[in-house]
Amino acid sequence: MVPKEWNWPVGVSLSLEAGYQKKEYSEDDWNLEIRPIVDKQFGKLYLAFNPTFDKSFHGANKDLGYVFSPNLKAAYNITKVVATGFEYYGSIGPLNNFQPLQSQQHQLFIDADLDWSPDWELNFGYGWGFTQSTDKDIFKVILGYRFHK
Repeated sequence: MVPKEWNWPVGVSLSLEAGYQKKEYSEDDWNLEIRPIVDKQFGKLYLAFNPTFDKSFHGANKDLGYVFSPNLKAAYNITKVVATGFEYYGSIGPLNNFQPLQSQQHQLFIDADLDWSPDWELNFGYGWGFTQSTDKDIFKVILGYRFHK
C-alpha cells in the first residue's frame, strides 16, 4: 500500500494471492492472483477499481497465460461499521486473446461490508451472472484479517 504520508490523490495498493483448490471445486488447483487496487473515498462514498491478473500453474488452464478480470466496487457508508453497495466481477480471457462475450464472465453483486475492528472485516453479498459461462446466482462471503507493520 502506498503510504498515506505520500499524499497521493487516490489509494494505490497491490494484493497477491496464491491458492490451492481441490479439483472437485475448480479445474485449476494451483493459481496466482495479482490485484492492483486504485481507490478513493468521497465522504461516505467509496469507489475502487481492482482488476486481477490470474495465472493457473496446474490444471486445465495452465497454458492460457494471465487472464484479465476487470472488477469494480461502489459502496456507501451507512455507519462507521456498515457499508452497502455494488460490486462487479468480470473475466474476459487471456491478455493476448480475449474470449467471445458469451464465454466471458460478468457478475453483479449487491453486498455489505462490516468493518468492526482494526484487524477484521467481513464482506458478503448476493450476485447475478449475465453470460452463459457465469454462475447465474451466487452468494459470497469474504472474511479478512489485516496484517499491520
